[in-house]
Amino acid sequence: MPGGPILLLHGQPGSARDWDPVTAALGADAGAIAIDRPGWDGHTPPADLPGNADAALAALDRAGADGATVVGHSLGAAVAAWLAVAHPDRVRALMLVAPAANTEALEPVDRMLAAPVLGELAAAGGLGSIGLALAAPPLRRLITRTLALDERYLVSVGRGSLAPAAWHAFVSDQRTMVSELPALTARLGEISAPATIVVGTADRIVPAAASRALSRQIRGARLVELEHRGHLLPQRNAGQLAELIRSASAP
Repeated sequence: MPGGPILLLHGQPGSARDWDPVTAALGADAGAIAIDRPGWDGHTPPADLPGNADAALAALDRAGADGATVVGHSLGAAVAAWLAVAHPDRVRALMLVAPAANTEALEPVDRMLAAPVLGELAAAGGLGSIGLALAAPPLRRLITRTLALDERYLVSVGRGSLAPAAWHAFVSDQRTMVSELPALTARLGEISAPATIVVGTADRIVPAAASRALSRQIRGARLVELEHRGHLLPQRNAGQLAELIRSASAP
């Protein structure tokens, strides 16, 4: 890619496979690097925002990349923004997709899911139920048709949702959001990389109003609103997202 590699950071729950439709739309020559964040790769413990940023830097180092266009979805956007704040020399351009990257993105349910005991029980019950539902082929196919999602993606989500490690990673990420988004919000004005914020106006997970606030908190940020689109932009709007990434990463 003329503007360097593209580093893709998933949300929660999630994995590097969340980006498969986007990397396919970008093409093999795009230099896309999608990683499993700490806690979601099956062998490393969950990490805070600096720890997630360190994992992202390690991926760039392994690829021999001095810098990259960094794209984050949902909580992955908070990691991307932290990377741009703490390591501005490694971020050539920044794209935050349906971003949970400021305090405005926090809802009462986020604080509930971060609570001791209750958070663990909710994660195990919620993710376990999702996993069991997606393990049933008729229901999985119905969801595939209704939400226009790739069935292979839902199979992957279902398997991951049944893993206790995923429940632990989910709660850890929730606690990271609640405890660390205030500090990130206070530093958003330090971001110097060209930034694009992409939001679906029908997002029910991260309010569009939070993304609009984020576009004001990052100086010069470009806000792109996709009408009637929801939270799963990498899975459901991969083509549009790929075009925006190409534009953002152009030298």
